[in-house]
Amino acid sequence: MNRVFGPLLTLTLAVAGSADAQELDAGARFFKQRCQACHSLTPGKNSPAGPNLVGVVGRASAATDFKYSAALKASGLTWDVATLDQFLAAPAKLVPGTRMAIGVPNGEQRKEIIAYLASVTN
Repeated sequence: MNRVFGPLLTLTLAVAGSADAQELDAGARFFKQRCQACHSLTPGKNSPAGPNLVGVVGRASAATDFKYSAALKASGLTWDVATLDQFLAAPAKLVPGTRMAIGVPNGEQRKEIIAYLASVTN
């Protein structure tokens, strides 16, 4: 019985691992296309347009030294996966008055970007 399940488990883990790598690669690509003009992933480096996103997953909103909008400062959000997904889908819908004007309408792209940001966090 182990002769059957051992190789099957190995194959399953290999496929799952490559899917994660593919998701991270896609997330990195979408981050560069959609986010990098306004956000940095270089520790300690802010952009005039948007905050640094190193460590953003799990962090309180407006927790860094960037000059956030009053709306985002008052939001009390924590950037977990679900909240990031909502915010990236429609920033002004989740936080009316935010200065972030560009969202990511494609759910799969949001998922990949968030997975990439989480990998940069750790």
